[in-house]
Amino acid sequence: MPREQWVPEGTDQETPNVARVYDCYLGGSHNFAVDRALARKAVGLWPDLPLIMRANRAFLRRSVQYLAGDGITRFLDLGSGIPTFGPVHEVARLIQPTARVVYVDIDPVAVQHSLLLVADDPLCSVVQADLRDTETLLKQPAVAELLEPGERVAVLLLAVLHFVTDEEDPARIVRVLREAMPPGSALALSHGTPAGRPELARQHQELYAQASAPLTMRSRDRIVALFEGFELIDPGVVHLPQWRPQHPESVGPHPELVAGLAGVGIRP
Repeated sequence: MPREQWVPEGTDQETPNVARVYDCYLGGSHNFAVDRALARKAVGLWPDLPLIMRANRAFLRRSVQYLAGDGITRFLDLGSGIPTFGPVHEVARLIQPTARVVYVDIDPVAVQHSLLLVADDPLCSVVQADLRDTETLLKQPAVAELLEPGERVAVLLLAVLHFVTDEEDPARIVRVLREAMPPGSALALSHGTPAGRPELARQHQELYAQASAPLTMRSRDRIVALFEGFELIDPGVVHLPQWRPQHPESVGPHPELVAGLAGVGIRP
């Protein structure tokens, strides 16, 4: 794909961008030299990072499969990043062929690539918006239409709220989203945690201070608290590999070393 197709005019190519750095970890090609440099430093400090990112993508796949299997056909992917193998609409449509998906991201490169990916798909929309300005996000026509009463929606917040600072109040963001979700809707959430690797987590957060959004890893208690007002489904909030693994032996003896927690909750 020629670069001019996926780099909107005015894109900041001097500051590492968290969506493009994530793309580096997953082996993608939609990133710049500055993103690859930060990714190399991060992996140098924490060699398991690509494994952790793949574990997050695997959670995306399993949670979307579960929710589609439960009858949900509408998905709102917030902080969707640069789509890679197995985007939400492809996973959901293996079970729900008419699934609708709205992808939302703040990064113009992620948005442009998503637009190219779903250009001929009338059931997918792409919105450039800032999750932190939740009220404005909810007024976006594609988002507002998806959340209209009458049908359950799955809201995905996967590896995004750890890029929201305490001052920006991630709990408030989830609370506003919850109030906008029709009853019976679901929240799928994953979040970085220092548990298991506290020293590496500290160094990683210091490194990400150079990027477009700082990284705030949170404790299990604080991540569980984000599900206030939701009914957690089994097995609750657990380490990424532990959430409904397809093969139990794949979890491994030390899931806490995969420094992310995940869960799915239902809005009563």
